[in-house]
Formats: sequence, structure tokens, C-alpha cells
Amino acid sequence: MSRHQSIPVLSEFSSTSFLHIRLIATDMDGTLTRRGKFTPALLQALEDLAAADIKVMIVTGRSAGWVSGLSSLMPVAGAMAENGGLYFPPGNQKPVVLTPIPDLAKHRQHLAMTFENLQTKFPQIQESADNRFRITDWTFDVAALRQDELQTLDSLCQQMGWGFTYSNVQCHIKPQGQDKAVGLLQVLREYLPQYSPEQIVTVGDSPNDESLFDRRYFPVSVGVANVMEYVNQLKYHPAYITHAAEGEGFCELSNYILKSLHISS
Repeated sequence: MSRHQSIPVLSEFSSTSFLHIRLIATDMDGTLTRRGKFTPALLQALEDLAAADIKVMIVTGRSAGWVSGLSSLMPVAGAMAENGGLYFPPGNQKPVVLTPIPDLAKHRQHLAMTFENLQTKFPQIQESADNRFRITDWTFDVAALRQDELQTLDSLCQQMGWGFTYSNVQCHIKPQGQDKAVGLLQVLREYLPQYSPEQIVTVGDSPNDESLFDRRYFPVSVGVANVMEYVNQLKYHPAYITHAAEGEGFCELSNYILKSLHISS
């Protein structure tokens, strides 16, 4: 049996897993977007979920500066940026830094030096346009890097005392131990203790979402269909996958949850 076949697709047989969902913690790029854009269908899905009192939290690798503006414009209950580095509570409140950084200036200098070191071995890598708006990590475009090159970059970062991950958009040099699951668990513990694990579904599509698929912490997780591009690189797999890819897959999940809620009421 292939890994593709071993991950069940959302169907009526899995509806009981979604009866109690009250919070969706979701990646953004490649999960909420379609070809890099938000669609009217996605915005309608977010409105429909909000009307049903199902909260949506964005959990993205995008920069603090980028997420700060975006999260205030969307019907979401807060957002996490930089793969678990920061949390933006709802209502334009001041962001909470989840990764302790005693000296931000030195931290950025060390990240810059690490990136320069990587460039000596991979001269083609380019700093991401949003890197200047980051606090906890350093990013460069994933571009046309091969899987073996990504593995080498991971090993080099580990040797220099940093963590590494990547998505369908960017590569991230980050503090070791910083990931989406660690950040989300902290936010849930400190700001949203009313939600139990069975009331939360985590959603993603890329290797930097892998920790959200760890069933020790998140028993209900969903990968939109394009996650299958990375399934052989993932240690943890989603509990379910959607039929559709990208934002259409998220809309499929949204409809599924709302339908399950309607059936149970």
C-alpha cells in the first residue's frame, strides 16, 4: 500500500472526527491561497465558519510585518507568524514573541552570518523580499532547490546551531525547537485554554506544517491534496486529506465541518 492510499480522504465515514471541531489552526500559502491568491470562495468560507462560531487561526511561516497587516483585515481569531515565532491576538493587539530572544540585534546578526555562510556553498540562494520584516527567523526563496540540496541546507544549519524548514514558498533558518506545533501549543495553553485537542483541527500542505500533523498533540489534522507532493519527506502525516488542492481543499474542509455540525444539531 502506498502512502497516498494510507491517508484517508475526507468522507462520510470520517464525519464523527469533526463533530466537535470549534477551532481551525491553518497554514496559509498553498492551503488558504489558490495560485498565491485569496479567492472569493475562501473569504466566504471564513465568513461561514465565523457565523457558526468556529474560530480560524492562521499559522504561517510568513513574516511578522506581513502577518500583522493581513490578520487584522481577515475574519480570523488571531494569527501566528514565522513558524511559531510570534502570535498576533485578535483585535490589533501587540504581538507576543513566543521564542525568547534576549538580544534582537545580535540575533539578526547571527542569522545574517549563517545565511552568508550558506551562500558560499549555494550562491544561487536569494534573501526573501519580506526578510527585512522578520524578527525570529531568516528566509530565502525556495526557488528551484532540489530535495538533496534542501537536505544539505538542513544539515548545514544544524551544524551551525540553527533549525531549518521549508515550504512551497520559502526556506527558513530558525531557532532550534521553533516550529508551528510548539508555538500553537503555547498559544492554546496561555490564551485559548477552553479548547480541548478534539475540538481543534490543524491544516497544512508543506514540510513546515509537519509538526501540526503530530497526532500526539493534534489528533485531528488535515492536509489539502497538494501535501502529497511532500509526503515522502514528512515524518508525520495528516490524519486526512482533501480531494481538492490549495484553497479549494480548505473550502472543502470548511463545508465538511459545517455539514457535520448541521447533522449533529
